[in-house]
Amino acid sequence: MTSVLVFLMSSSVAGGDITAGRAQALAGLAVALISVVVGGLAVARSAGAKRRSRGIVALITGLLGMFLSGLHLVTATGAIGTGSGKLGAIVALMVGLIGAALGRLAIVRARRTS
Repeated sequence: MTSVLVFLMSSSVAGGDITAGRAQALAGLAVALISVVVGGLAVARSAGAKRRSRGIVALITGLLGMFLSGLHLVTATGAIGTGSGKLGAIVALMVGLIGAALGRLAIVRARRTS
């Protein structure tokens, strides 16, 4: 009985510690955030071919961020709050979706103005 308690106490993760699961979720989030920034710049400030190329970059990086976070969600073991990075992967999935949508919007707007 005491060995089970020791195992349970040693498997808890502090809130600020970066575990391997959290690091994988952060990698997906970083890629997704890049897509949001590039997509936002493409929609807000670009015109013509520059808007289209930035939109394509935002769309591809958004899909890549969604793929990375989805892959992490499928392979992660453990619940939310255990250091597995599931919640971070869910957030990265949503941010990647926003980045891909911004990229698609920029591509559509570039076609209309050409």
